[in-house]
Amino acid sequence: MQTEERPLDQRDVRTLTLASLGGALEFYDFIIFIFFAAVIGKLFFPPDTPEWLGLLQSYGIFAAGYVARPLGGIVMAHFGDLIGRKRMFVFSVLLMAVPTLLIGLMPTFVTIGYTAPILLLLFRIAQGAAIGGEAPGAWVFVSEHVPPGRVGLACGMLTGGLTLGILLGSLMALVINRSFTPEEVADWAWRIPFLVGGVFGIVAMYLRRFLHETPVFEAMRARSDKARGVPLMQALSGHGRAMTVSLVASWMLTAAIIVLILLAPTHIPKLFGVAPPDMALANLAATATLTLSAVFVGWSLDRFGLRPVAAIAGLALIAGAYALYAGVQANPAMVVQLYAATGFAVGAVSIVPYVMVNAFPPEVRFSGVSFAYNMAYAVFGALTPIFIGRLITFDPIGPAHYVAVAVFIGTLTILFGARTHSATQKA
Repeated sequence: MQTEERPLDQRDVRTLTLASLGGALEFYDFIIFIFFAAVIGKLFFPPDTPEWLGLLQSYGIFAAGYVARPLGGIVMAHFGDLIGRKRMFVFSVLLMAVPTLLIGLMPTFVTIGYTAPILLLLFRIAQGAAIGGEAPGAWVFVSEHVPPGRVGLACGMLTGGLTLGILLGSLMALVINRSFTPEEVADWAWRIPFLVGGVFGIVAMYLRRFLHETPVFEAMRARSDKARGVPLMQALSGHGRAMTVSLVASWMLTAAIIVLILLAPTHIPKLFGVAPPDMALANLAATATLTLSAVFVGWSLDRFGLRPVAAIAGLALIAGAYALYAGVQANPAMVVQLYAATGFAVGAVSIVPYVMVNAFPPEVRFSGVSFAYNMAYAVFGALTPIFIGRLITFDPIGPAHYVAVAVFIGTLTILFGARTHSATQKA
């Protein structure tokens, strides 16, 4: 059981709240693009482009954000380890908010021709770079602020905030599509989610300016004990075990989020005949329970310790994957209830940032966490959809098998490989 030094004070609560809010808004800004990809494909490419090609091009621009994640995350982590967590923490939300606002304001192909898709691509790359630095930076920032006995809760609240952003994006898309006709959406209403996200992102950036640098980094600065040279090289060469555990754990995280939250709403209706409106409602329920569960799992890590929580949560996540695919195959009418239960099981992903922030010493922590998280997403974010698409042609329960393998290997790696430095270590 973890020992708590002190309860959360008012500054801790403010830090966690603003960090979680900023993370939610950043993920909202990043994900909202996908909900309006079809409209964007028609507006930002030549009018005579076939619909399928325009949609493919739009999805390609969406994917460019994922390609930019590792580079943005590595660069921001480098400076976060050298000059301070807070500066990069503020910069990441600004780098996301401004392009989002500009997407909502920019002219379409009819007005500026091929400049429109080029600008859209550049803005999307900036968003990807921002998201690459946001999650790792936020996990490090909050974990170094709170008492040692609250690091799990801090990581859980941050993870819950990130998934809340996905939920907000889904809800915004639902409201826009139900409040306006398809013609109105294509004409102007598609801009509303981007304008709202951009404005609130700038507000979040302004509020983050009032947060303090982490006590851990301040202590390193006072001792002139910050990383020198290239922190990532130090993390890779001197902390191989921590990096390996973090990479494998991040694979488990990507498997759960990509397969069960992002891909399932597309595959399950085709596999098991679930009506799209029912699937959309089920996905909202799953994202909502995931948001709550992420916080609960974080609290449990502080209360009961890493290994018992990892073992139980890993088994629950495997069970949740099979409950979703095998359960809906057996009874499609239960999709909402089953998906909500699966979403709660996916809250196990809060274990991953907890493992990572404790795996690396402070002087290379940001770089180590960012590299492991973003490289896992870059590789598996690109390959998993392709692999799952092929897998379901052979076995409709195949996605659950994939998640089970990733979670089994990830959990064993955490149970037997995780070694920790205190995330709040100051000396």
